[in-house]
Amino acid sequence: MSKKTPQVRFKGFTDDWEERKLSSISERVTRKNKNNESTLPLTISAQDGLVDQNDFFNKQVASRDVTGYFLVKNGEFAYNKSYSNGYPWGAIKRLDNYDMGVLSTLYIVFRPTKINSQFLVSYYDTTRWYREVSKNAAEGARNHGLLNIAPTDFFNTLLVVPKIVDEQQKIGSFFKQLDDTIALHQRKLDLLKEQKKGFLQKMFPKNGARVPELRFAGFTDDWEERKLGDHAKYRRGSFPQPYGNKEWYDGEGAMPFVQVVDVTNKLTLVENTKQKISKLAQSKSVFVPKGKVVVTLQGSIGRVAITQYDSFVDRTLLIFEDYEKETDERFWAYTIQKKFEIEKIKAPGGTIKTITKEALSSFDVHLPKFEEQQKIGSFFKQLDDTIALHQRKLDLLKQQKKGFLQKMFVS
Repeated sequence: MSKKTPQVRFKGFTDDWEERKLSSISERVTRKNKNNESTLPLTISAQDGLVDQNDFFNKQVASRDVTGYFLVKNGEFAYNKSYSNGYPWGAIKRLDNYDMGVLSTLYIVFRPTKINSQFLVSYYDTTRWYREVSKNAAEGARNHGLLNIAPTDFFNTLLVVPKIVDEQQKIGSFFKQLDDTIALHQRKLDLLKEQKKGFLQKMFPKNGARVPELRFAGFTDDWEERKLGDHAKYRRGSFPQPYGNKEWYDGEGAMPFVQVVDVTNKLTLVENTKQKISKLAQSKSVFVPKGKVVVTLQGSIGRVAITQYDSFVDRTLLIFEDYEKETDERFWAYTIQKKFEIEKIKAPGGTIKTITKEALSSFDVHLPKFEEQQKIGSFFKQLDDTIALHQRKLDLLKQQKKGFLQKMFVS
């Protein structure tokens, strides 16, 4: 038998880890919710654990009867057998934030008995157990997105765990501290995004208004209302047909080719476009220097970016090439983004199915003097940079956690 030790360990621990069936270190929970012992419906989120779903139930099913659901108590675990991103065989999460709640009987619920609970939280963030649960899954493993595994087979899954409880505790505490740090950075990021959302509402005029609610000192003039087509000069991108011709892609001298998929929801293009346009095809497309505003007209309609690099652009995007008056590009990008948000609300079903150049040209836009545009553009640029910095920090912490999970558990 191969040695069962992780790559990285806390000082003082040298014993091999041991294989244990889940049934030997936990017990199944099947208590039912009686007499409205709890009316708090829960669901399992792969990222957020066992989450309160009261808002959903209140909005969708005002008087839902949850009698007969499994009653889950604080510190107990539940297994969601459905696929979710990053959790190919479903997520296992512990109830931490509430005293009790209720879950559908489709879930498998259990409590740890002979293992450190916090260690188990981290263990179920690793990928090892997926291999075990897949071994125990029945043939034709999925039915309507749910894994076809009986509770008996689920509790037969093998875990490789430290024999020493102190080592379990140290590992659990380490990842708890890391998770708390990640959660703190996530809250900071969410707060910044909410603040930005509030500023966008207050620093641009509401419908029918000539001035915004919040302005920089020294600016008092009304914003000018104009038709978009009278203020901006724009054109669609282009690409030679047929799209599938291999001569149009890659090769020496190839350049980034921007399509809808390359426009993010952060006013930027992706770092590397999905396709590169060949030198042969470049004369048949539309060149866009960096620093220009583009907007998607098909698919994910209304996504806006300020190009960070020279590129060629597909016909599914519109390029703002010039303006009748001096215009700050970042201010203009937010103006277009907000305009599409308004149009989406007005559209049937809250979705714009298509948009033409002619329809776009009739959009009303509000424009302050260039100096005020610059102030607004710079303010949001600084805010966007701060959000991006916090996002990078959060992504780095998540990557570090992923690395520790690989090295501090037996793979």
